[in-house]
Amino acid sequence: MGYAASRSPDERTGRQGSVGYTRPVTRPAAPAHGWFITIEGPEGAGKTTQADALARHLVDLGLDVHTTREPGGTWLGERLREILLARTDSAAPTDPLTDALLFNAARRQLVTEVIRPALDAGRTVVCARFADSTLAYQGYGAGIPLDRLRALELAATDSLTPDLTILLDVPVEVGLERTRRRKEWNRFEDTEEVAFFERVRAAYLGFAEAEPDRFRIVDGSGSVADSDEAIRNVVAATFGVAQAG
Repeated sequence: MGYAASRSPDERTGRQGSVGYTRPVTRPAAPAHGWFITIEGPEGAGKTTQADALARHLVDLGLDVHTTREPGGTWLGERLREILLARTDSAAPTDPLTDALLFNAARRQLVTEVIRPALDAGRTVVCARFADSTLAYQGYGAGIPLDRLRALELAATDSLTPDLTILLDVPVEVGLERTRRRKEWNRFEDTEEVAFFERVRAAYLGFAEAEPDRFRIVDGSGSVADSDEAIRNVVAATFGVAQAG
């Protein structure tokens, strides 16, 4: 019997997708309340790629998985994503607090519409980015006081915290080189200086040091396969799930 991992509607087709199928392995005991796993990291770390790969792996192990992303994952979130990441011809830069408000608005909708209902139903949720990203980018990167961002985070998440956060760490120059290979850059890649991304990376590493029970650091500077294997090992060690054969 297969266990499909439902995903957010594809923006081009509007249809739900599925990933993976069940291999003949022993199914891990499904938690009464689903696991919430987030993947964080600076630009070019491969967060979305690894979120999809991890979801397929967990589906192969027989878990019911929902993958999503920030900002996005809902109709409202995807509209806000377009606004937040689009490059602009405006001469006036977007105020960082405005960015934080929009990110948290998208987050609130994602938590209430998607994440909490899935977790309450016993499903595992894998999310590319969550609240840590706003603290790193708008807080440490752009300089908004952390107490203001923490208050916004609390309003958006109602204290929902990931069970596991995988930090895909890459040197800034490596990550930005990867993003430059894309045809289009997002607004932050287009307007921010290298020093901004250095502060973001340092923030993430500081989060991991401050919360070792939640964070696991994975070197994202190598191949996709290397990161994939390292993440599988982290998840196996954290939740006691066996590797698929």
